[in-house]
Amino acid sequence: MALLLVNDVSLFCEARLARTYKNYYSRKRLEEKKLIVEKTERLTSYKSYLSKGLDASISLIEWTDFNWQMKNSIRTIEAFESFMGITFPKKERRELEKTVKKFPLCITPYYASLIDTENMYNDPIYKQAFPNPAELIISKQDMKDPLHEDKDSPTEGITHRYPDRVLFLISNRCAMYCRHCTRKRKVGDPDHIPSKQQIIAGLDYIRNHTEIRDVLLSGGDALMLPDDYLDWILTELNSMPHVEVVRIGTRTPVVLPYRITDKLVAMLRRHHPIWLNTHFNHPRELTPSARDALSKLADAGIPLGNQSVLLSGVNDCPQIMKKLNQKLVQNRVRPYYLFQCDLSEGLTHFRTSIGKGIEIMESLRGHTSGFAVPTFVIDAPGGGGKIPVMPNYVLSWSTNKMVLRNYEGVITTYQEPDDYKPAKCNLKCLKCNLQLEEDDKAPIGVEKLLADSDKTISLVPKGNLRLVRRKNGNCKEQ
Repeated sequence: MALLLVNDVSLFCEARLARTYKNYYSRKRLEEKKLIVEKTERLTSYKSYLSKGLDASISLIEWTDFNWQMKNSIRTIEAFESFMGITFPKKERRELEKTVKKFPLCITPYYASLIDTENMYNDPIYKQAFPNPAELIISKQDMKDPLHEDKDSPTEGITHRYPDRVLFLISNRCAMYCRHCTRKRKVGDPDHIPSKQQIIAGLDYIRNHTEIRDVLLSGGDALMLPDDYLDWILTELNSMPHVEVVRIGTRTPVVLPYRITDKLVAMLRRHHPIWLNTHFNHPRELTPSARDALSKLADAGIPLGNQSVLLSGVNDCPQIMKKLNQKLVQNRVRPYYLFQCDLSEGLTHFRTSIGKGIEIMESLRGHTSGFAVPTFVIDAPGGGGKIPVMPNYVLSWSTNKMVLRNYEGVITTYQEPDDYKPAKCNLKCLKCNLQLEEDDKAPIGVEKLLADSDKTISLVPKGNLRLVRRKNGNCKEQ
């Protein structure tokens, strides 16, 4: 019996060892296959470049070097014509030249290689990257700084709009000048290059304002800074105990994926917790090279988000937005915001109706995974901040019952509890039985009207004529 047991154990061990070897070699074959596929896929944009009849002496090593890409960026109409193998009609060319004088042109060869020359004028890559004379049409609603980032700037480069977070503009350089950019007034302008003294002043502001727990690094593009310079900024922010998280805004995974080098990623992972938001607007932008860049960042433990802008003729289609968001989550990127296009100068031709955005949201919620649904927001003109807009799911409401509808149009009710007793909040959290280990800060805005700790009963717009009359003693009993 003992011998049989020993033999059984021996056979079990051999079988387990065989399975281990089998699993190892299966994984190894899969990894080798993946490497071959990745190497082949990385050639996609390079082959597109060569297919345009351009300089065949450019090697794949040069093509995938982000410095080469920036050095060879397309900055003139003539260079674009040469790269694409096209010639614009003389009249159109004159209009394009006028546009470039006001709003500069800069496209990486990588991103330009994705343009379909057979259907160029309808191509979503072309529309985002190449000038359109419609940019010179300035409507009466257009503003240079629609979000009042400059007016909400206590020191140059810092926008402090929300209570606990700031926008920190650390670069004015972008890999590409997006035609729909809300900061067209600054990007690429040599007068707006942040000096080191300006960066130090911004860091000092953050250091001296301990209410700031979240810092968003943007520009321009934060990742267009040299690795060591960005490392210094992140190190300074990491040294501030009240800064809990740093976010980086970048479009390099979209327009210059080769910027996401192993060296850059190794540096970023030293500065956790760090988050990164990128800016894909169309499924066509999720190329093999872009996916490779996202994979490197995600593998480094960096949470990834995406902010899309709703653009007429580019992605104002429920099916396009659904496919984009599904591809993003497939690549470990969480759709964060879908922005209504801002009221910046020269963007009128890109703007859609707000109703189109709500239609798109209607086609997403319930029709795809919840984490593939961004929040549709309007960044309020005048610096009002992001205001979420969505379809209405609440149909009616009584004392203890709510009537709702779902994505299918099914109408249902939710019975609220009859004996619910809400905890009264006086902001003395340390003494509350709900156990938050710190006292909260005083509420602001509409939150004040709901708070037990505040006696405010109404928020009155400045300059209300009725109250002006009351103050001046011009009111009589009716």
